[in-house]
Amino acid sequence: MGILNTLLRAVTWWNSQTLNTQLFTARNGVKVGEDAQGNVYYKTKDGVRRWVIFNGEAEASRVSPDWHGWLHHTWDEPPTEAPLVHKAWEKDHLPNLTGTVAAYAPAGSLRHSEPKARSDYEAWTPE
Repeated sequence: MGILNTLLRAVTWWNSQTLNTQLFTARNGVKVGEDAQGNVYYKTKDGVRRWVIFNGEAEASRVSPDWHGWLHHTWDEPPTEAPLVHKAWEKDHLPNLTGTVAAYAPAGSLRHSEPKARSDYEAWTPE
């Protein structure tokens, strides 16, 4: 790891973890599991705090519903120990795509077409 990466980790939080989070995790964290995206989940030794170290960009919508429930103390056992029963009609988890090229754009959205030339408007030109 280069000096630039170390410096960025000291002052940013949106890519993986900061140095302080890494130190806290090393001293107090117990690894509980990992999801399909490579995010790693931890809890404190006394089980009071729970957190996730993202594999890449820190985006909350990348946490699956199974792990989200465990992180927020909805259930005590993590999905690695007590997997949730999924129904046949349930869709796979998708991250929030808002603000990306893949975001939903309804019919009539400006993203679907080029602006049309208007014949009813003449731009003002200063004299």
